Amino acid sequence: MEKATFGAGCFWGVEAAFRHVDGVTGTAVGYLGGTTENPTYDDVCSDETGHAEVVEVEFDPARVSFDQILDVFWQIHDPTTLNRQGPDAGAQYRSAIFTHSPAQEAMARASLERAQASGRFARPIVTEITPASAFWRAEDYHQRYLERRGMASCHI
Repeated sequence: MEKATFGAGCFWGVEAAFRHVDGVTGTAVGYLGGTTENPTYDDVCSDETGHAEVVEVEFDPARVSFDQILDVFWQIHDPTTLNRQGPDAGAQYRSAIFTHSPAQEAMARASLERAQASGRFARPIVTEITPASAFWRAEDYHQRYLERRGMASCHI
């Protein structure tokens, strides 16, 4: 199994989207990219910790490639809005790819270039690509939030 970690707005909808991808074996929502150890949801929402709401995706590379996972990432959010997705605003909602290896970083950068060149986005992509740091799992009530409430998706 391999891991991929993404920020693409509110983590509830992002998690739901990745859970439907064939070859994804698990997901967890949490916080990454900030300076506070073991942040809470309230800490992250204060916009003072530097963390992004993220989804850690575990996938089977024999069934789905990292490039295919990246394609899903580009499809499920607007990577051209800085620190915002829909009505959600703040650095915790930024578009981000947190890489787990040099190979993932290279693939993510190439994927960003392809996405920008595709003409699908009218504005420049602002997605950050950085090495993954400590992943802090979000509180239990956030895990599979939409699924547990019988909701298929929300805006992302």
